[in-house]
Amino acid sequence: MSLEDVYKRNLQHRTHRAGWLRAAVLGANDGLVSTASLMIGVAAAGKDEFLLTAGLAGITAGANDVEASDRILEMEHLAADPEAELIELQHIYIARGLTPELAMQVAQEMHKKDALEAHLRDELGQHPNSKARPVQAAIASAISFTAGGLIPFAGAFAPTVGAKFWSIVVFTLGGLVITGVVSARLAGARIFTPTVRVMLGGSLGMLITAGIGKMANISGL
Repeated sequence: MSLEDVYKRNLQHRTHRAGWLRAAVLGANDGLVSTASLMIGVAAAGKDEFLLTAGLAGITAGANDVEASDRILEMEHLAADPEAELIELQHIYIARGLTPELAMQVAQEMHKKDALEAHLRDELGQHPNSKARPVQAAIASAISFTAGGLIPFAGAFAPTVGAKFWSIVVFTLGGLVITGVVSARLAGARIFTPTVRVMLGGSLGMLITAGIGKMANISGL
């Protein structure tokens, strides 16, 4: 079989689904964190009567603006902490069977050639035949953002303000575990590190808005 025939055969794989699936996972993650952070802030401010309204408003607004650029985000990551990104790429190659030494060598060579494309391909799974079509990705992101936002929103139906607060937190962390695992699987990376990173990012977002809400409550705003 010629190399050209191999390429044609490989087109039969289902990699074309990866683009919209990745967009859906990112959308769900954004929906979880954005909606939970907003509702946590409102709850911490003592505005329990606006909790459901805030959640619905966050879901509605976010679902209309969820198609963030992977390329821009990855460029920011590389500019802010290139060493950490290099190590992340090394661990992706280790998970695929290379020794740590060889994985680092490959990662370094990839960074020398084109660090951005290496991360888009090997971290985010963006291959030429698996990139999502813009409309398809936008629809998948909007639907998954709404689904993700409904997870912390469900926590707002707990009977007391305190119970609502912690229900939102627990529901959100549970959802982030799922999106972290799926995201790691799509990238071909180990599950633990990406999942923990997603959970820490979501927790930080909720912590910040809780602090702001608490300050607003104390100041009487």
